[in-house]
Amino acid sequence: MLWELVVENYAVIDRIRVSFHPGLNLLTGETGSGKSIVVDALALLFGGRASPEMVRTGADRARISGIFEPPDTAAVRSILAPAGVETSEGELLIEREIYANGKSRAFVCNRPVTVSLLRDLGETLGDIHGQHDQQSLYSPAAQLALLDEFGGYGKLAADVAGLFRQWRHVATELEELDRTEQEKLRLADLWSFQKREIEGAELRAGEDAELEQERLVLKNIHRLQEAATAAYTALYDSPESAESQLRAALRKLEELARIDGSLLEAVENLRTAAIVTEETAHTLRGYLSKLESDPARLDQIEARLAAIEKLKRKYGRTIEEILRYRDEVAAQLSSVEMAAERRQSLRAERERLAAAFQEAAAALSRLRREAAHKLAQRVETELRALAMENTVFRVEFASAPWSATGVDTVQFLVSPNPGEEPKPLEKIASGGEISRIALALKTCAAVSPSIDRGQRTLVFDEIDAGIGGRAGEAVGRRLKRIAAHNQVLCVTHLPQVAAFADHHYIVEKRVIRGRTTAAIEELDAASRTHEIGRMLSGAQVTPEALKHAEQLLRLCAAE
Repeated sequence: MLWELVVENYAVIDRIRVSFHPGLNLLTGETGSGKSIVVDALALLFGGRASPEMVRTGADRARISGIFEPPDTAAVRSILAPAGVETSEGELLIEREIYANGKSRAFVCNRPVTVSLLRDLGETLGDIHGQHDQQSLYSPAAQLALLDEFGGYGKLAADVAGLFRQWRHVATELEELDRTEQEKLRLADLWSFQKREIEGAELRAGEDAELEQERLVLKNIHRLQEAATAAYTALYDSPESAESQLRAALRKLEELARIDGSLLEAVENLRTAAIVTEETAHTLRGYLSKLESDPARLDQIEARLAAIEKLKRKYGRTIEEILRYRDEVAAQLSSVEMAAERRQSLRAERERLAAAFQEAAAALSRLRREAAHKLAQRVETELRALAMENTVFRVEFASAPWSATGVDTVQFLVSPNPGEEPKPLEKIASGGEISRIALALKTCAAVSPSIDRGQRTLVFDEIDAGIGGRAGEAVGRRLKRIAAHNQVLCVTHLPQVAAFADHHYIVEKRVIRGRTTAAIEELDAASRTHEIGRMLSGAQVTPEALKHAEQLLRLCAAE
């Protein structure tokens, strides 16, 4: 239910703030006063398309916000929970900003959301039906959707849609597998050769770095031997070696330390240096014993590095990249080898899903036919009350290609005059008749016992276009009936409809400081009588019109 609507800088609206109530809320006013602009602003909160052209001249943005009491249903929770939105004390604040540069933003409870989320949420909060929507009733898809809405078999319809999507996904994968099979078979020989070539090299991660180091040593073997020998001689293998000098100094220092104990630390430091020097000399001696010129080994290393370099040019800049490429072609080969098995599995899954879809779609078709019979009876009942007593309404079924909606297409057929065969809506119904048929369908869907969606906000924008008199009074009664189960907002030009309002609002255009702006005001009893009198008589409200308005209000209040 919509509690409050605020519109700023939208079209000719500077700023309006209006509170709505449960029951039937009627908006009236002169033609062009901005009544439909209020409806269009509300449509933006339901995820409607934004246009920068609607931003008021001179403003950088338009802003629309609404406070709703959302129905406590699983559908609402499933939309809000993933977005991290929590309602505050049962209230839902929805905001929409449209900028003059074409950008727009949406918020729910002060949290940024996508427009698609608003559309999903809007379907749970309400529905807007205008003259454009009457034209959409000519569409078989819209007619099927309305039938499904009336039938209330949403879970089965969702199952059918899910099965179709799964079947389509598997069928597409199978088609792709068949399409790419020939190309993969052609590449399989190449992949096999590449895999064998890489595996035959028996590469090891880091091997090239190790070989480069060994090659550097073998190429410089004589320089290494000379330098290591000189270092060993200087450290250990000569009468004046560092080790001999350190030992001699250590003996003298030990004599001094026996006399002066303050030199004990120096003795230990020198002893450590002598030990380190001796260990270093031993290390050099072992190193020298391993240094041998080996031209054959150098040739092996050169050949191995050349082979690795060749693989790098073909398969990757490093050994690690080469090994990853090997794994990739191995996976491709495996997919080719498993293609037949995968194809068989996909075909079995496709057949299983096709059978499940057909079964579910057949069950959905049966429910649709049952619902269509009930809908036809109820629509005819509603139309009798809307001064179309002899109208025949039928729902005609035809088979359709598989889709997310099942295997049915429907067409609403109408015969408003006795003796005529029922024909499609667009071929038989006048403007006033289509308005009443649309209202009858909406009434049936809105009060269908098959659906429990909680109380919603239903908006009717000039649903009474093209009708008047007794039919207008019947429209008012139907709107009042719908308002017993939902909040209804209705834009009307008919006094017979306005008289049934629980709450009456007038929309007017005013010129303030040289600029036109629209305003909306809830009417009290006296003002309401005057407004209905204006609707009855025109710009000049006569005493007779006021008297007629009072009588009309009394009659409607008594029902």
